[in-house]
Amino acid sequence: MASRVRVWLNRTYAENVFFMDQLRRNPGDRAVEIHATHGDPDSPVLAAADTAELEPEGLSPAAYVEYALAQCARRGIDVFVPRLHQAAIVSHRADFEAVGTALLAPTPQAVAVFEDKATAYEAVRSIGVPVPPWWRVRTGEELRTAVEELEGAGQRACFKPASGAGGVGFRIVTRAPFSLLHLSGFPGPHVPLDLVLRALEQAGEAVDWLVMPVLEQPEVSVDCLTGPDNRIRLAVGRTKNGRRRGFTLHEQWLEPARRIVEGFGVHHLSNIQFRMYEGRPVLLDVNTRPAGGLHQLSQCGVNAPWAAVRLALGDDPGEIVPPFLGPDYTVVAAPRPLRPVPIPQQRTEEPTVRPAAPAASTARAVGAAEVLPL
Repeated sequence: MASRVRVWLNRTYAENVFFMDQLRRNPGDRAVEIHATHGDPDSPVLAAADTAELEPEGLSPAAYVEYALAQCARRGIDVFVPRLHQAAIVSHRADFEAVGTALLAPTPQAVAVFEDKATAYEAVRSIGVPVPPWWRVRTGEELRTAVEELEGAGQRACFKPASGAGGVGFRIVTRAPFSLLHLSGFPGPHVPLDLVLRALEQAGEAVDWLVMPVLEQPEVSVDCLTGPDNRIRLAVGRTKNGRRRGFTLHEQWLEPARRIVEGFGVHHLSNIQFRMYEGRPVLLDVNTRPAGGLHQLSQCGVNAPWAAVRLALGDDPGEIVPPFLGPDYTVVAAPRPLRPVPIPQQRTEEPTVRPAAPAASTARAVGAAEVLPL
């Protein structure tokens, strides 16, 4: 019988409960035990894990690496999927290998390139991947100049932090004065330019934003699995147009994604996002980590998390081609169990190999994204 595989996810997104589910439902029926850490005691990933622990707050990146190495040694971690402090962790890959842990993460060079969106745009443009026009701004006057240039070309302007993830800080600039229209319905991303300029003036400090045109739909996220040999094993596009989601293998999306991950050493799981600008796909963002929606590839008969763990352990899954593309779907909320106590309970005895299935729970529930066909 194959030995148990022990996987650790640190401070990850709530949607990765589905990542964990797929690891347990692997095609080889191999026993998988999952360790999870988080800063929020009510994170659903803690409830879904076999063992869970609250992370210490306030650690520097270097101190976090020491904490992570101790976790891997104490917990017998075979594969570590880092999200928090990824850059610091991957720079110590040899130290993790020394305690028997494989990192499911890219090279330090790749993480450094794609941590900063401006650096990323310059890099991918150098290999021929189209990017939208963009301005890096730090002051109100620079923001005004960039917005006026875009508006002069008949385009709407938006801005977002030069570093960050998940759409945090994304805003669309308007010239409409603040009014009750901004207070009706749900809060949206639109913000009047005069309020932004006033806020910058009052703050008295520089920002680090990228200004660019508002790009058109569809948005296509290409989920990639790439080996340490820089050869891609899997590339599938997930399309988003309003609430409608779907899948694509069209080369206009896959070819530039392959060029990026193979050209910059974006090993293991990554997510390359594109949108449309003037009738052609342009790069939106590069995520050097598994996407929160990665589990949706199961609608195409693909278990990407398990293929990635196999690859990290040196068991090459080879080229993975989806046997079919699933139908269009939408995403809705569904309940997930939480632990009945605010601090995750700990297993004290040595875990035993067992068939991996989520334990029944009577704990309260929290919403998580599920997919439904349209």
